[in-house]
Amino acid sequence: MKITTLATFAVLAAGCTGAYAASHANLTANNGMTLYTFDKDTAGVSVCYDDCAVNWPPYMAESGADMPGLTSIERKDGSKQWAKDGKPLYFWVGDTEPGETNGDGVGGVWHVARP
Repeated sequence: MKITTLATFAVLAAGCTGAYAASHANLTANNGMTLYTFDKDTAGVSVCYDDCAVNWPPYMAESGADMPGLTSIERKDGSKQWAKDGKPLYFWVGDTEPGETNGDGVGGVWHVARP
């Protein structure tokens, strides 16, 4: 389990360079990994921290970075996270290959982000 988790984080980290694409009507990072939104977030505010952020790693933005179609929000630790229409964006640790959407519908509150 730990090896799979570490491998997944390595894949996610490799794609967090500040690019995204619309792929099959889903938003993805430049590495093809699907991006998700969380119903419990409010516009411009992430409530996914601690264990939540381990399973749903935030799509982090570098300070001063700009990406057409996305904005960044400030997390409570001062770091930046990409958002679409004000909704913070996340990866799902259960997606191990580009294009997978295994996180869609988890708990009835996680959804594939759409362009």
